[in-house]
Amino acid sequence: MLKPGGRYSPAAVAETTRILPYDAETIAEAVRLIESGHLVAVATETVYGLAADATNAEAVARIYEAKGRPSFNPLIVHVPDLKTAERIGEFGSGARSLAQVHWPGPLTLVVPLRGDAGIAGLVTAGLSTIAIRVPAHPAMQALLRATDRPLAAPSANASGSISPTKAEHVAKTLGGRIPLIIDAGPTERGLESTIVAATDGRLRLLRRGPIEVAGAIEAAGTSIEAPGQLASHYAPSKPLRLNAVEAQADEFLIGFGEVDGAMSLSPSGTLVEAAARLFELLHAADESAESRIAVAPVPDHGLGAAINDRLRRAAAPR
Repeated sequence: MLKPGGRYSPAAVAETTRILPYDAETIAEAVRLIESGHLVAVATETVYGLAADATNAEAVARIYEAKGRPSFNPLIVHVPDLKTAERIGEFGSGARSLAQVHWPGPLTLVVPLRGDAGIAGLVTAGLSTIAIRVPAHPAMQALLRATDRPLAAPSANASGSISPTKAEHVAKTLGGRIPLIIDAGPTERGLESTIVAATDGRLRLLRRGPIEVAGAIEAAGTSIEAPGQLASHYAPSKPLRLNAVEAQADEFLIGFGEVDGAMSLSPSGTLVEAAARLFELLHAADESAESRIAVAPVPDHGLGAAINDRLRRAAAPR
């Protein structure tokens, strides 16, 4: 057990996963973990979520690492109330009306991201919108209020496995990958939240879930805006060359490890750091004076496979 005020090291948290009952002491320990950049599984009314500080890019990268998530899909950001949500996203009248009716509850709203939101780019997968939810479950609410920061929290299971509705479901696929599971018993809904995009004065249904939203038209097309959709993500406006070991004429080279560049995903070759910086550096390269972008080779295993999946999508012909 960590002493009050102590810090967790990455090596320490990787050794074991503890399941502790939901109470004030467990929430306090979960806060210390999240403040140290680590992950905590916690119940919501839908399914158990894998929570990390949404303002900490490396913490968010650990979500993808723990889940083995194959690509950087946007993540849902959880906040305690509408007032907090409005500091992160821009709410038009339609979005605000839905929030007032259904929050707290199993509805996620996709709205334009505020420029001063402070959310890590990895959370939104480089998009200009953000998925936000105010959960109703007391355990998640307690964690949100105790940490006093927005929490990114996809389902707390290994990618491709069944969504968890009990603490033991989380342990089945994430045991040994995360330090703490807050056991608050079975979830009530057992199905991921309904997702509605409230942009451009329209309501579009992006994912079906526990509730129906009147007036929401099922979204058409292949662009990705939220979890549960299959499509490409943010791509730069410039041509992108992969596996580059040096810059060619008029190229902005993004380095990795031993390959130097104008900027580097991770000079030390750390995949968590590379994932955390990926979208930030793609944006920087897209805004540079060079007309083309090149990216150094990244190992195609573990979190590197997710990075390379994202880069291949960004480099695909458009």
